[in-house]
Amino acid sequence: MGTTTKTGDVMERMILPALKHGGYTWQRHVRIGNRPCGKAHYVDAIATKDYLILLSSKWQEVSGTAECKIPYEVICLIAAMADPKYSRCYLVLGGPGWTLREWYVSGGLTQFIRNTDKVNIITLEQFVALANQGKL
Repeated sequence: MGTTTKTGDVMERMILPALKHGGYTWQRHVRIGNRPCGKAHYVDAIATKDYLILLSSKWQEVSGTAECKIPYEVICLIAAMADPKYSRCYLVLGGPGWTLREWYVSGGLTQFIRNTDKVNIITLEQFVALANQGKL
């Protein structure tokens, strides 16, 4: 059986029910401007309650390249958070294939990238719990 290229879509479908339960509305696949390299920047969703929340999710089913993409995604999300209309930002890491997830979640990037406090890097389980309770 081959690896699907839609694993990110699977994760989004896990996140959306938690948002609904927590009283959030959302839009999927929203362009929020450009990445620092100039290419279009789309987030997986923007959630809304009393404020706007950027959501980016990464699914790592088996060991692979998603882990290496996290620092650049954080840089892009930090840049997006310069827009004052966004109040919060989450980078959600799900799946069993991570080797660096705990390092990312525990703030491992803070010594290498400025302003990482603008992006909450959390596990899928942490995100679902917060979203279910309406506490994003």
